[in-house]
Amino acid sequence: MNCTLCHAPATFFCEDKKRPYFRCTECDLVFASPDSYLNDSDEKAIYDFHENDPNDDRYRQFLNQLATPLLGKLSAGMEGLDFGCGPGPVLNLMMEEHGMSMSVYDIYYVPDKNKVARQYDFVTSTEVVEHFYKPSEAWPQLVGLVKRGGWLGIMTSMFTRELPEFFKQWQYKNDPTHVSFYSPKTMHWIAKQFALDIEIVSNRIILLQRR
Repeated sequence: MNCTLCHAPATFFCEDKKRPYFRCTECDLVFASPDSYLNDSDEKAIYDFHENDPNDDRYRQFLNQLATPLLGKLSAGMEGLDFGCGPGPVLNLMMEEHGMSMSVYDIYYVPDKNKVARQYDFVTSTEVVEHFYKPSEAWPQLVGLVKRGGWLGIMTSMFTRELPEFFKQWQYKNDPTHVSFYSPKTMHWIAKQFALDIEIVSNRIILLQRR
């Protein structure tokens, strides 16, 4: 088995009741067996249940984990893209409230290819990268959307333990649409691979600046 991100050899990591997982020997990505990936219609059916309300204070607080540190790097009037915005975009509205000019893109809900044919001052991607079936293709696309000197804000839950026993108890991996799991080591590998400066704000928030 080769890693879905860097194509280096991966070894068996653990298995739960639904699927086996592998861990890369190079970039440290943990990924579900590709045999377990859902087809597009089944994947979208799960996303259709997501209800993101811009008036939900708790959801705004959740998104502010990324918005607040990212806004500290930006200036009013900058152009941004919310990549993988889902069926009810909210973060773009929050960024617009702070004077940003926002676009949105999602392969299922806003599949406007014109939005991913240009570059932006910053790109946000909240709870998206763990869904990448082919991270070796998705990450170059994501980074390529950012202008040099611009920022990429990522929200995902990173796995910070070494032992598979902890992974098997980790609730985050139980969502069948979550297939790619990153550690801080993985994020540093991505930063080095794509010439990005990295700031790990928390186990959930990663800011990357394109050089």
